[in-house]
Amino acid sequence: MKKEKNSLLLNVLHERELVDIAISSGRFQKIVKAGSLNVEEFDSSFKVVDATGLSILPPFYNAHTHAAMTLLRGFADDMPLFRWLSEYIWPLEKKLTAEDVYAGSRLAMLEMIRSGTVFFADMYWHREETIRAAEEMGVRAAIGVTFAENLPHAPFEEYFAFLKNRTFESDLIQLSVMPHSIYTVGDSLFEKCASFAKEEGFILHTHLSETEEEIKNCFKRTGKMPVEHLYDLGVLGENFVAAHGVHVSEKEMELLASSKSTVVHNPASNLKLSSGLFKMQEMLSRNVRIALGTDGASSNNNLDMHEAMKFASLLAKRENPEILPAEEAFKMASRNGALAYGLDAGVIQEGALADALLVDLNNERLVPNYNLISNWVYSADSRSIVSVICNGRFIMENRKIDGEEEIIESAKETAQRLLNS
Repeated sequence: MKKEKNSLLLNVLHERELVDIAISSGRFQKIVKAGSLNVEEFDSSFKVVDATGLSILPPFYNAHTHAAMTLLRGFADDMPLFRWLSEYIWPLEKKLTAEDVYAGSRLAMLEMIRSGTVFFADMYWHREETIRAAEEMGVRAAIGVTFAENLPHAPFEEYFAFLKNRTFESDLIQLSVMPHSIYTVGDSLFEKCASFAKEEGFILHTHLSETEEEIKNCFKRTGKMPVEHLYDLGVLGENFVAAHGVHVSEKEMELLASSKSTVVHNPASNLKLSSGLFKMQEMLSRNVRIALGTDGASSNNNLDMHEAMKFASLLAKRENPEILPAEEAFKMASRNGALAYGLDAGVIQEGALADALLVDLNNERLVPNYNLISNWVYSADSRSIVSVICNGRFIMENRKIDGEEEIIESAKETAQRLLNS
């Protein structure tokens, strides 16, 4: 991992004012009026950046994805979820080696960094390789210890030991307990995952209420809707993050809100797999905390959180243009995702973790600049991102990411070998 650098950002636009920003020890230390920061007071460890013509914005926090599935991008499309999984995705995934996951994860992180994401919550296999890639690329991640009883696995006691020992955790990496879903994890194991997560202070993350078939099967088995069922098992709570949440009743929304759980909306994946339409207005009216995710690149088919943010806002407006304004959509894509995983980030303010984007105000999609956040949500794309900062370090600088050519070539070779195996 690269050595952390301290930085001084001079003459950068922040909330309609030009400011100077001092970044030190991975946090925003000072945000003051432009021209009032005395550069000579800082030692040579501080990198001085002239940010004239740039604006600083919070980056994206991808609250649900499967990073290494970049290797499956475009492999199987245009079919229902369960057929897609059982006939195509799971069979190919069985061929993936640890090195394959490393190659796919690096490709995912390259894509995420370039499109402004500094954190992702990952549910996949060979977690050590995803951790290795994240540390090398300098991004934050909540790496799941994934439980699924329908797939080959080591004894689950080894999984709990891995978690309890906080194996490989760092200032960038946190572990999370991730039972895959109610249809791959039985009630007994799900309860054990939930109680363990609460006792040991972990986030518990799962797929939930994604398709109508899942709802029907759960009701047939338990006589309850999925969220109700997990509530009765003691799963819901401030540490609970549920991906999708497409098919939920009013009662279930109340349970999610009162328990302070988080729902991760994955608009592109939901649309592509025809999972259904997320009930944004109903969720917001009940104060359910909502974050955004991309899902995996085999069902989206990209990891662009900016696109997820725009899709979420536009889908919410299908009946009412006032639902989910730009500021709220941006918050879901940034601050809400950070908070869901316990990060003091997703906001540009003194004392917060120093994660940020520097965007080019001369990019044609940001002109005219009547309202930067409106432009950012509805107009811009990743071409306007000049630099990406995570934990105080530049992980993309002047649109350059270290090692990007090798990462792409490695992923190409890996995908070709998988196809021919």
